[in-house]
Amino acid sequence: MPIKLSRHVNVLSGSPLNRLSWLRTSHPFLNAIIVSPKTQWLVFNSGQSLAFASSDSPHKQSLAFLSTQDVRPLLGPEPFFGQGKEEGELVVESKDVAHSPTEASRLRDSPVVFLGIREDSKSSALPSSEFVDPEAAIANLDGIPYFAMDVAELDLAPERLKEILDLTSLAQNGHVLTWSEPRVLMTGLESFPVAMFAEARSLVDWNLRNKFCPGCGSPNYSMWGGWKLSCSSLLPWADNNRGKPCPSSKGLHNYNHPRTDPVVIMMAIDESGDKILLGRGARFPGKFYSALSGFVEPGETFEGAVAREMWEEAGITVWDIKYHIGQPWPYPSSLMVGFYATADSTQPIRLDLDNELVGGYARWYSRAEILAVLGVGGTFGSTAFNTAESNAARNVQQAQETSLRETMAEEPPFRLPPATVLAGVMIRDWVEGKIGNAVVGKEQPVPLI
Repeated sequence: MPIKLSRHVNVLSGSPLNRLSWLRTSHPFLNAIIVSPKTQWLVFNSGQSLAFASSDSPHKQSLAFLSTQDVRPLLGPEPFFGQGKEEGELVVESKDVAHSPTEASRLRDSPVVFLGIREDSKSSALPSSEFVDPEAAIANLDGIPYFAMDVAELDLAPERLKEILDLTSLAQNGHVLTWSEPRVLMTGLESFPVAMFAEARSLVDWNLRNKFCPGCGSPNYSMWGGWKLSCSSLLPWADNNRGKPCPSSKGLHNYNHPRTDPVVIMMAIDESGDKILLGRGARFPGKFYSALSGFVEPGETFEGAVAREMWEEAGITVWDIKYHIGQPWPYPSSLMVGFYATADSTQPIRLDLDNELVGGYARWYSRAEILAVLGVGGTFGSTAFNTAESNAARNVQQAQETSLRETMAEEPPFRLPPATVLAGVMIRDWVEGKIGNAVVGKEQPVPLI
């Protein structure tokens, strides 16, 4: 069921897929839709996206969508879900309300992630009587199912993988398939594929990284269409003559389910409303300025994280902290949460309290200065920005210089992030007056120390 949003939808946000989360535990449902001729796949290789381009425009890449027939050699033997102890064995679907360790289990080959179904505008698979039952859902479902997988851990020679990809319908129709750096690829995608990419990449990365149970160290296996990892010691046929049972055998544990790491993107506005604080980290290209940011730490709220990070990174005390907008960031699984806050711009800026801006710079910029830079095209282009992000440890200065030569003739005094990232959106929303009275408070700041 598409989600209707009343405000700006950021890049990587607003997926129209109905995720059908209540059917993830049903291997009859998953086994039925995975073989549908309408089903499409996103494929990754160690996090790199499979992309395609036409032979006459090799530099114009798009996200590759493959059919189940295309990826069938990568999936292993049937059943694909509900796999039993022996290869080819289908487990009996459990009616245990406490959940069974074999719910939509996938014990062999690479984990497969069910992303959801894209329905047409006239259909909506709500969890009603027609869709709670898997068989009824299969019979009544109208739409395109989407799955994703990462081939990095398959026991497959590179030459064999190339042979399989060369036989896909895209390759047979003359398109060139390549593994693409996703941060660069996403800048040229339309809203639907880029939003689905965000879901897919986070989940395949989570499945790929977490091979062992944090509770006892046993190998993990995939369940629930790639949305749960379970300890192999919990399988009914497991040999558990080794002492205490795995802690995950009881209760709910966060390491069994996909994680999201919240990051606050924060912008201090001075009390006049006419200046914002921007900073430049040491790893950014010189002249590139953006909002400050930081991970939310255990035991703190979003607002607390904003206040702490502002103090630690710039020595600035803020108050009147207000949420603005969010953006998923699948590298690997962050959620960017944007906040504005009020601050006194006469406070001295300190960069020595932590290492975020060491070697960098921070200062207050007026609305006129920001408008002047935006007016001459002074943004770090989306592709160049994401290339720099992905190559932070490499020579990102060269990427910036290339972008400057290609996109503008006049040198701006500084550069800003593109509108494809949350900081770029927040800068533009502030300078264009779209935040209303979000930051006009005159309340006194609460000291952090």
